[in-house]
Amino acid sequence: MTKEQLAEQIKKKQSFLCVGLDIDLDKIPTHLKKKDDPIFSFAKAIIDSTHEYAVAYKPNLAFFESYGVKGWQAFQKIMEYLNSNFPDHFTIADAKRGDIGNTAKRYAKAFFETYDSDAVTVAPYMGKDAVEPFLTFEGKHAILLALTSNSGAADFQFTNENNEKLFQKVLRTSLTWDNADRLMYVVGATKAEALTSIRKLVPDSFLLVPGVGAQGGSLEEVARAGMNSQCGLLVNSSRGILYRSQTNDFDKAAAQEAGRLQKEMALYLKDKGII
Repeated sequence: MTKEQLAEQIKKKQSFLCVGLDIDLDKIPTHLKKKDDPIFSFAKAIIDSTHEYAVAYKPNLAFFESYGVKGWQAFQKIMEYLNSNFPDHFTIADAKRGDIGNTAKRYAKAFFETYDSDAVTVAPYMGKDAVEPFLTFEGKHAILLALTSNSGAADFQFTNENNEKLFQKVLRTSLTWDNADRLMYVVGATKAEALTSIRKLVPDSFLLVPGVGAQGGSLEEVARAGMNSQCGLLVNSSRGILYRSQTNDFDKAAAQEAGRLQKEMALYLKDKGII
């Protein structure tokens, strides 16, 4: 999916909501645990109930890898289900990969060809040769970790050199890489005060913003500071949607929360003149 196609979906849905699939078997409703594939069963129910409010889904690979082969099989089934039934939704493999070039090529092949995701999250620490292999695929995107929402982000990301913070250097330098127009960036919602300066560095890029909801980030602050003329935002909510209820009506509760976020997003899109 191209950025232009994603922007059209945002206008059509009046939403820039990404639903994070951080599936923890300890938190899903008890009756689903009896299913042959409880991970997929839970994910399918969430997708079916929220797809009209969301434009993107983001399976978090750690929550699949931790269950071994069954977890990987569930991830593959989820990707096939999304691509077959909801092809207009943007899919993000939240894998946070980052390794030397020949290994990066294999990671890119895995997520873009084998699993057919639209994007994969990538760590920038090893530089351009660890990222550029992800940028060689037409219509696919690497989402670079720029400024994260965790408290440990201060350990490195705010390090100053020549009056430039490290996360700012990551953004600026990445724009010089081959096919940089296929880059997107992770910016945590709890760092909303930095969005204005980030927008000056990457005015036309999409930003994936986790941290709204359970982590305490403000959707309004993110929208006000982070939107560009095409929206340029994907705001992720995981726990706040997935585990709104742990009873048999969990899917209805998830839909209600996704719908609430979509309505709020529509207001900001209208204020910006995008819809």
